[in-house]
Amino acid sequence: MASKDLLKTKGDTSWFVKDRFGLFIHWGLYSMGARHEWLKNFESITSDVYDSKYFKHFDPDLYDPEKWAAAAAGAGMKYFVVTTKHHEGFALWDSKVSDYKATKTPAKRDLLRPMVDAFRAKDMRVGFYHSLIDWHHEQYMVDTRNHPQRNDMELLKKMNKGRNQMKYADYLHAQVKELLSKFGKVDVLWFDFSFVDKDDRLDFTKGKGREAWRSEELYRMIRKMQPDILINDRLDIEGMFGDMKTPEQFQPRQCITFNGKPVVWEACQTMSGSWGYHRDEATWRSTRQIISTLIDCVSKDGNLLLNIGPTSRGEFDCRAMERLQGIGKWMHHHSRSIYSCTSAPAKFAAPENCKLTYNPEKKRIYVHILDWPYKHLHLDGKAYKDQVEYAQLLHDGSELLFKGLEPWQQPHEALSSGKANPETLTLTLPQTEPPVEIPVIELFLK
Repeated sequence: MASKDLLKTKGDTSWFVKDRFGLFIHWGLYSMGARHEWLKNFESITSDVYDSKYFKHFDPDLYDPEKWAAAAAGAGMKYFVVTTKHHEGFALWDSKVSDYKATKTPAKRDLLRPMVDAFRAKDMRVGFYHSLIDWHHEQYMVDTRNHPQRNDMELLKKMNKGRNQMKYADYLHAQVKELLSKFGKVDVLWFDFSFVDKDDRLDFTKGKGREAWRSEELYRMIRKMQPDILINDRLDIEGMFGDMKTPEQFQPRQCITFNGKPVVWEACQTMSGSWGYHRDEATWRSTRQIISTLIDCVSKDGNLLLNIGPTSRGEFDCRAMERLQGIGKWMHHHSRSIYSCTSAPAKFAAPENCKLTYNPEKKRIYVHILDWPYKHLHLDGKAYKDQVEYAQLLHDGSELLFKGLEPWQQPHEALSSGKANPETLTLTLPQTEPPVEIPVIELFLK
């Protein structure tokens, strides 16, 4: 019997499409600069200068991963993905193939292990982000696209003299192997990112894709070590994307497809404009905006991976905590419109200013009202008229009356809108909007 081609195998997405909501954590030396995780790139900082400031002084003395896990679980998140190594090359764990790691800083300890343990204790699944890019490694080819020294051509040529991208790929594979062998079951492996030069894929000073990472070899190793793990779409493997697509900092207009078929996807979004901690940033999204984004993802059969950039002392700052608490307050009453939900069947049209989610196991439609109407909510279509047997506000379980499906049901007054569609099911709403960020109506189907 021929051996299974591991390149064609897939991970277990069954839990992923039910949990729907995860926490992204971007944490590294850049948290000390507190002005974007790409500051080394944006400011063309050399490794010597970068390390003399940040590597030499990194000491998160207030780091308490149990508090992180409690805050995430309280917000209703079901899994987390943390930057084990970002583009700066710094590893949060005690990597045996590198000295550029947390144990060599004033922190003097592995920062990843206690995080994994804390989140698992809250029944959250474990995900590792790992950068394919590495601006610190001595064998990584300096390129003209993303490297901090990309604009100094003389320095670029000098740095590249004697470098071997394949030796860097060996290092990349070795670190991934460590992550998959030292921390138990890993549920998600989130790579970032490929950037290919279309004219010359093998010139690693111009761009880097599957040839630079030896992606197919890496993929097979991962599948052999942890068959069920979910792998994202940024390895640039020809003809495939992994287990889920990952739109970043934008919302798809509809369910995502690949080769004409719906696929598993996850939007990765920030609370503000940066992934790493940014002290002076003033572009923070409101709690309501974030909840609306979560609803939008689920309404299109996707997940939301919401990011926080902890401070260099190891805390979630007050702005992030305020939003987590607000999301948690909403999720306390409305999580069943999120978990195990997906896009609604096409026969159910969303009313104006509303988003629909659907639980196929419980046969319930959830109507998320983004703009509270005056008194009535009109659900147009035969599907509603024929299949809805009961309606209630989700936050308090209070009944909503509608134009009767049975003679004994209380009718509402004549529609002032002038609509006379016999297939319209009209709910009578409280005139005062409920005291929640986004009200939800739960429709029980026959």
